[in-house]
Amino acid sequence: MNRKADFIYPAKWVASASTGVRLACELRIRIIAGIIEKGTVLSENKLAAEFEVSRSPIREALKILASENIIRLERMGAVVLGLSEQDIKEIYDVRLLIETFVYERLVKVDTSELVRELSKILEMMKVAIKYKDADDFSYQDVLFHETIIQSINHSYIRLIWNNTKPVMESLILLSMRMRLLEKYDDFSRILKNHEVYIEAIETKDRDIMIQALHRNFDNVQGKVDDLWMSQQMLTREREQIQ
Repeated sequence: MNRKADFIYPAKWVASASTGVRLACELRIRIIAGIIEKGTVLSENKLAAEFEVSRSPIREALKILASENIIRLERMGAVVLGLSEQDIKEIYDVRLLIETFVYERLVKVDTSELVRELSKILEMMKVAIKYKDADDFSYQDVLFHETIIQSINHSYIRLIWNNTKPVMESLILLSMRMRLLEKYDDFSRILKNHEVYIEAIETKDRDIMIQALHRNFDNVQGKVDDLWMSQQMLTREREQIQ
């Protein structure tokens, strides 16, 4: 498992994280992508051998994934529960609730600095698309929304976001990698959606805010379809590696 091609989660995203967190990220995205299928029994010993680590970081990784309801812990391992289509829709429901709440708070405060930060991130997203870097685009996309959410300094909203972020991040990464290969022209629409977000925050116009939310969240079924397509893509890649 030392070959770079065998790892699908971007190593640079977790360069400073513990081994357990890095393994959790890799196992999470494999489960969400369908590489590790629902019902699979994960053995601590086998995972330790596969990743050439001790059982301690494996246990840490499995505990993290169990807290996200992606797996169920068993003696000396776990059983994969995976994500259903309903799970994915509910995750986006949580994001919609969070971002709607945040928008209402932003109406009452000075957002000039936030607008500047979001504009910078949007430019980085455009650069990532120019160079066809789906991973960096995904990173900037998550950062864009996280910057909005963090801007209101609400500790419990931040807690909900942090609990949702790992799975959301993997969903976005898989979706954007698929779009880069299959729907490259769709990135112009995604960038436009983010421009509307910035306009909504800058003008504090609720009608534009509603438009921004609809643009981003009305296509949940499309996101589910993207995930299915990304699973097929990763399956083909895995077959080529083997």
